[in-house]
Amino acid sequence: MRITGLRTFMTRVDERPRLLVAIDTDAGITGWGEAYNHGPDRALAPLLDWLFLQIQGEDPRRVTFLNQKLIQQSRFPPGALGLAAIAAIDHALWDVAGQAAQLPVYMLLGGNVRDRVQVYCGVYSAPDVDAAVAEIMRHHAEGGYTAFKLSPYRSSPFQGRWGELCATAGAWFGEMRRRLPSHFELAFDAHAKITEPIRALQLAEALAPHDPLFLEEPLRPEHIPAWGRLKSRMSVPLATGESLYNRFEFLALLAAGGADIIQPDIAVVGGLTEMRRIADIADAHFVTVMPHNPMGPLATAHNVHFAAAQPNFRMLEYKPPIHAPWVRDPYRPVGGFLELRPDRPGWGVTINEGALKVDDYVHWERRIELRPDGSTAYP
Repeated sequence: MRITGLRTFMTRVDERPRLLVAIDTDAGITGWGEAYNHGPDRALAPLLDWLFLQIQGEDPRRVTFLNQKLIQQSRFPPGALGLAAIAAIDHALWDVAGQAAQLPVYMLLGGNVRDRVQVYCGVYSAPDVDAAVAEIMRHHAEGGYTAFKLSPYRSSPFQGRWGELCATAGAWFGEMRRRLPSHFELAFDAHAKITEPIRALQLAEALAPHDPLFLEEPLRPEHIPAWGRLKSRMSVPLATGESLYNRFEFLALLAAGGADIIQPDIAVVGGLTEMRRIADIADAHFVTVMPHNPMGPLATAHNVHFAAAQPNFRMLEYKPPIHAPWVRDPYRPVGGFLELRPDRPGWGVTINEGALKVDDYVHWERRIELRPDGSTAYP
């Protein structure tokens, strides 16, 4: 079997752009992957066309070989766009390999160590406790979720007194605990907006009395030693990793004792091939994996197969898609879990190519926040 073509499709999921990749073979098998939208999103298509020249004519079932070839061909470590493109190719190759073997991808990874994959749901837009509780209970009724992730900020972290923000976050969390079923897990995502470790610690201490599942990215990711010092002083689980790119960066984080939970993004780190290496390093440090997954239904499928086969996986971030007509049969939660599809080869989902005939691109970008003095802050 040989690779004969690579096609890209610009589409969207709800109001976020997504780029899909199809790899065609001379056996009539097509594999699919989804690229992360770091931006600029339209730069991915010509980059993927260039990468195709490195894999054209190769056997698509040699996934690890081709992933390594693309990484090494770059000479210098590829950055965000390069790894997003390589991840999409990696996933399309795994899909081809699974279809060729007539097996789900997770069976090619040694088989499933679990029968279903637990997910948690993000709840960010509710303006007050009443609205947040109502939204959480709605998601619980629709998908059976018992785990949720929220923002700890009740006001802008760049306005007002920090101690007041922390106190408000703690009180708000306490009220949520009182109103929701006691077995619900609630996590908080600080979105890497904080640059002072002492402020990250103060926020963690405000949330700690009410038992959060984890506090995610309460600090900027760049300086690894600060994470080790922060974790040594925190009494709540510390989670991070969506902004790290490969096993070497995760090894530095883990060697510094900088996380209880890592959150690599399978579409950021270069694909399932690299994701498994990262997770195995975490396993050797007694650290669990809860992948970052704000993407579309195809990226969710990639994560389901990773999670099915990875012993130290714990829970998957999941965003219910509203507008994604290009997948006919996305994974959807039942009782808070995504069920495996053992009778379906590859990723186990069907791509509707007819829905991809029209460029459905929608522009999206992060908006820089301003401090009271007019300087910029992280969005």
